Amino acid sequence: MSNILITGCSMGIGFATALELARAGHHVIATMRNPAGAPRLGQIAAEENLPIEIRALDVDSDETVRACFAGIDSPIDVLVNNAGIEVHGSLEELPMESIIAVMNTNYFGTVRCIKAVLPGMRERRSGCIINISSVSGRISSAPLGPYAASKHAVEAISEALAGEVKPYGIRVAVVQPGIQNTRMAQDISYTQGSPYPHSVRFAGLFRAALSNPTPPEVTAGVVRNIVESGTWQLRHLSGPDAGPFLGWRASQSDEQWVDWSAQDDESWYAAVERDFGMNARPLPAAPASTNSDDR
Repeated sequence: MSNILITGCSMGIGFATALELARAGHHVIATMRNPAGAPRLGQIAAEENLPIEIRALDVDSDETVRACFAGIDSPIDVLVNNAGIEVHGSLEELPMESIIAVMNTNYFGTVRCIKAVLPGMRERRSGCIINISSVSGRISSAPLGPYAASKHAVEAISEALAGEVKPYGIRVAVVQPGIQNTRMAQDISYTQGSPYPHSVRFAGLFRAALSNPTPPEVTAGVVRNIVESGTWQLRHLSGPDAGPFLGWRASQSDEQWVDWSAQDDESWYAAVERDFGMNARPLPAAPASTNSDDR
């Protein structure tokens, strides 16, 4: 069984992956920024007597990454880079701080952790690095430009890394989930008063997709298969919508793709209904409550 470190285990895909791998008998080092604020994984591990060790790790910090990895005695066989954040909105309206933050966590955080495990894996001439990307690592559209940029970066560094480390017996894999039922997907929303319509549109698209949700356990299963199969395949889709999304984008020229995002609201909603069978139109406003006592 492997010794596996996973980042971003407080919820979502990281949480599900930690349980999936531990239940399969692997020793899991489940890391998260604030373990005290997310005790549920530890509670389940105790209830089921699972081989899960929980550690604090902030992938945004060089010092924290060094300290966390230096404190692990056993060699790490597998690194699963899952920690990530999402910001959305028009480029004009998003503050630079948000754009920098998403790149720091999603891309530089991944790189920090990779650099921490590579010397040991190279010396042992074995290891596996699994980077959780997204279909947004291959598709970029408003209002997810900064998030997509971070995932495109993860895809690029993974592809280069795979060629660097294969001679040392180190496998690199990228997992590309579609829309899955995580807090990140549930939190896609829009800001009132924006001159750009794309946040409203994608809030509706995610709401429609989550009406028939794909659970994060699907991606956890993909990760487990990569770990246990020994595959050298670089990219792995996760979820029933991932392949159709990527195929749909590939069927269009770059100019057609730009025009799809730039079309008026009515045409865009009609296209989503035609191409995906989803009603992404905004829901009617709920009637106002007459009860003002909110104690």
